[in-house]
Amino acid sequence: MIKLALLLACAAGASAQSYDLVVYGGTAGGVITAISGARMGLKTVLLEPRTHVGGMVTGGLSATDVGKREVIGGYALEFYWRSGNAYEMARHRQEIAWNPEPAVAENIFKRMLQDAGVTVVFNQRLREKNGVTKSAGRLQSIAMESGAQYTAKVFADCTYEGDLMAQAGVTYTWGRESTAQYGESLAGVRGETPKHQFLVDVSPYDANHRLLPEISAALAGEPGAADRKVQTYNFRLILSHDPANQVAYPKPATYDPARFELFVRLLDAMQKKQGRPARLGEVISIVPIPNHKADINNNGAFSTDYIGKNWEYPEASYARRAEIWRDHEEYTKQFFWLLAHDPRVPPSLQKEANEWGLAKDEFLDNDHFPNQLYVREARRMVGEYVMAQKDIQTELTKPDPIGMGSYNSDSHNVQRIVNPQGFVRNEGDMQVAVQPYQIPYRVLVPKKAEAQNLLVPVCFSATHVAYSTLRMEPQYMILGQAAGVAAAMAIRRGIAVQEIDTAALTRTLVEHGAILEYAPAVQSSIIGRFRGKWPPAAPKQ
Repeated sequence: MIKLALLLACAAGASAQSYDLVVYGGTAGGVITAISGARMGLKTVLLEPRTHVGGMVTGGLSATDVGKREVIGGYALEFYWRSGNAYEMARHRQEIAWNPEPAVAENIFKRMLQDAGVTVVFNQRLREKNGVTKSAGRLQSIAMESGAQYTAKVFADCTYEGDLMAQAGVTYTWGRESTAQYGESLAGVRGETPKHQFLVDVSPYDANHRLLPEISAALAGEPGAADRKVQTYNFRLILSHDPANQVAYPKPATYDPARFELFVRLLDAMQKKQGRPARLGEVISIVPIPNHKADINNNGAFSTDYIGKNWEYPEASYARRAEIWRDHEEYTKQFFWLLAHDPRVPPSLQKEANEWGLAKDEFLDNDHFPNQLYVREARRMVGEYVMAQKDIQTELTKPDPIGMGSYNSDSHNVQRIVNPQGFVRNEGDMQVAVQPYQIPYRVLVPKKAEAQNLLVPVCFSATHVAYSTLRMEPQYMILGQAAGVAAAMAIRRGIAVQEIDTAALTRTLVEHGAILEYAPAVQSSIIGRFRGKWPPAAPKQ
């Protein structure tokens, strides 16, 4: 059994523990930040507020959003190469497995952390208020709810929420910018879009002309206008098609059939339009992963996305976030109970739904339900440089590159409203192609006057439009690798993270397998270079 260097969260009242690098948040980006720092020789601790590492990579998002695979290099590629080893992909003349099962992915992360010598501490959540001690523009220490305190030369906020960044006094935003703010044609409220949309007209009202559940009474807003609304969250269930590895869909605490009247109307309208009942793959996304399982995601106008119910989340208290989390969990359970048991669902669709069940061998400590809410976007730092639409479409190269992205601008819907014609529509979807682009180091760093020893690889500095392509888990890992190296460079020279030699950073990252130029064959050459000897030796300082 893999053993980690774990510290029990029982050190309340003890003196502050000192490290070179403190990484807050065990997301995939946080894991790779910690590994990268440790491989550079830093004494590193990874603090995770809950009980698992890997974030969405181990929490249900197994169908990796790769975009152009050739832009994924470095330690992110190492992770998927290790995944290929776990599945013995060499038998199929392949070396990479892009869609690992959650438990397999978590074991890989744990092994990488252990091999790098990272100390991992679970159940360490930042104190909700007064959790950061700061002096002369530098973070001195952070205090946890457990009573433990940690000092460091450099800190990294790798949470999906950006709580450490926020308490450190760094400028941030959330929601959507207007088209005018950064000159982005895709910004703000969207006009009617065709994807994950009501492609049939469905009335939003009941017999008494009251809005049905799951529809907002608010006006959508003018196209291009800014707002504080956030793209939707959901849970990515892992279902099994193998009867021997299935657990029945959990019965929700309550089930109100009226809650899903809109979905039932949609099914009826789809059947009339298509001349047949909807199929399961038309109401949920089913992406196969190994061992007769599938990663389940949102698909269509009404699905697993819980639209409009997360707007408070970025700025909410811990208690309120927990309520939002539970509300999303309950919605998901009710939705699958509906598919499996509600007599209003067409028999053929219900039969398909009941051929699946929760994977019995996943999420063992959470009744086989995912342990991570898919927080697609929360706070976003406003740092030294804000990536915007131009940086993913036209101005593709940067003087300080640390990695690349290529996934399309992908924002899920933000709200479900009534259009001027009196029918239900979803608003906020964005699926726009990009060109492979370089990611600048500057998106990781706050303004120097605000924090000189903080790096932010997850809630990095980007507009909603740019964040919508950069928010993919491989890119979080790519940014994490750069953050770990940058932390070592800043510490060794005794300078602010904004002052490091970015040319030297780029060279170091390339030596460690980073990809900074798009070429169809580059990934196989990177694998060949490092096969069997990850991590590559750290360069001489």
